[in-house]
Amino acid sequence: MKNNLLLIGAALTLSSCSMVAGPATQDVTVIGVNDLHGNLLPTSFRVPDPADRSKTLTVQAGGIEAIGGVLDEARKANPNTIFVGVGDMTGASPLVSALLRDEPTIKALSDLGMAVNVVGNHEFDYGVQELARFQKGGCNSNAPEKACVFDKTFAGAGFTYLAANVKNSAGQNVLPAYKIVQSGKARIAFVGAVLQATPTVVSPSGVAGLKFEEEAASINAVIPAIKAQKPDAIIALVHQGGTAKDAFDVVDCKTLSGDIVKIAQTLDPAVGAIMTGHTHRGYNCTVAGPDGAPRPVIQGDAYGHLLQRLDLQVDTRAHKLLAVKASNVVVNAATGPKNAAMTALVKRAQEMTDPLAKRQVATLGAEQITRTANAAGESPLGRVIADAQLAAASSPDKGGAVIAFMNPGGIRADLPVNVPNASKGVTYGDVFTVQPFGNVMMVVSLTGAQVKEALEQQFDNPAPGQNRILQVSRGLTYTWDAAKPKGEKVSDLKLGGVALDPAATYRVTMNNFLADGGDGFTVFAKGTERLGGAVDLDALQEYLKAGTVTPDDAARITKLN
Repeated sequence: MKNNLLLIGAALTLSSCSMVAGPATQDVTVIGVNDLHGNLLPTSFRVPDPADRSKTLTVQAGGIEAIGGVLDEARKANPNTIFVGVGDMTGASPLVSALLRDEPTIKALSDLGMAVNVVGNHEFDYGVQELARFQKGGCNSNAPEKACVFDKTFAGAGFTYLAANVKNSAGQNVLPAYKIVQSGKARIAFVGAVLQATPTVVSPSGVAGLKFEEEAASINAVIPAIKAQKPDAIIALVHQGGTAKDAFDVVDCKTLSGDIVKIAQTLDPAVGAIMTGHTHRGYNCTVAGPDGAPRPVIQGDAYGHLLQRLDLQVDTRAHKLLAVKASNVVVNAATGPKNAAMTALVKRAQEMTDPLAKRQVATLGAEQITRTANAAGESPLGRVIADAQLAAASSPDKGGAVIAFMNPGGIRADLPVNVPNASKGVTYGDVFTVQPFGNVMMVVSLTGAQVKEALEQQFDNPAPGQNRILQVSRGLTYTWDAAKPKGEKVSDLKLGGVALDPAATYRVTMNNFLADGGDGFTVFAKGTERLGGAVDLDALQEYLKAGTVTPDDAARITKLN
């Protein structure tokens, strides 16, 4: 009997050891959206044609109803699904969200169960005080529009804004660096950073008093604190990205370039995958970390067209990431499921904004004027906007401008947003979606030498695939040569066919963002005799009203090599 008891005890001991040593695996799905920019409604999106991948098909994609539908399906398949944001959920938004202070977008994401969102540069559009209101709720707003316009009270975000690399003047974190999210038995840590160059791409007032530190170093600095809490996986949310030659549905692509590559190469090996944003381009690549092991670096397309998805398998006993699979999910608004609560939310937002949004303001000479840039960097819509701004500031009492410049990053959509458009009509909502920032036009005096210097700044360290070519008004022409060294790329600069005189002074108009040196165009900040003018949105609207505008394909900029 004693021997039997010993055998039973030995068996129990072996069983207990086996239980301790063996894995306790759990599958966790992480779904992320990047660069939503308040796009509650679907918009046009081009996807590869499955019958011929050299061609594309245009589908209606995105929209919060369809995003909710994708999440509903994912949660049915795996209740342990975590929804996250990779920055720029708000800001530069269409009228349906922007007119309501982006409150419906924050409510929608909260109601869909978003857990965390790393701040993007556009979360700072109205400054830290307004960002704090977005987090905590309330109706005290430093923005020009009245707050609490969607609801009588604004509850704030149900998710947590993150940023490991944003510090105040005292060197303290403005936002939490990370958050550990419980999903079933699994604990997933999300750590975030926004692009270090944020101060160069937002208005100075939005980031006054803030310091933006290097992304990878800031994340790596908090990894020990995260690891001490024994999460089962660590995922980095980085609002900085790149571009890839491969399409978004090519898995484990090796063609990624841009600022995110160095970040990915430097991030601590404890980070199991990197979800990215900012460049609005979908890709699904791998980049080797400092230990030489490849890991996923993924980004969805902007406006909710593509959602990033990570399928994780974790060991909740050993606190270890066992496997990760990355994919991009097309949010097909025409054929995919819809979330009923989001349908009701969108309907209410539209009822509040449609009287203004649907008002027709002009008729075009074509179905659509696109913002797609040619090889030289200019687009038909860019030319139209530059011409509109010149028209608004050319009279002597408006500043006497003879040149207009428009930053391509400020052109947020094609005009109109969606096709087909058989009537060729343009609504106020379309114009607002193209230029949603409400920038004020400025006229400044610059010498011909300064104009050339500003054009040379277009080529100061742009990210691969990034278009920083300023859109120029009618009459200004020049050539740029990619093979020439920095500072010598621009030549044959003329106004009305006459070479610009380096010593002469010219009146130049642009939005206040550029005039303050935004996007790295520091020369513009040196402009003198400043005069404020119309809001850029109004300038474009008045120009469209004045006559039937057609796409202008005549080259103003010529590219060599």
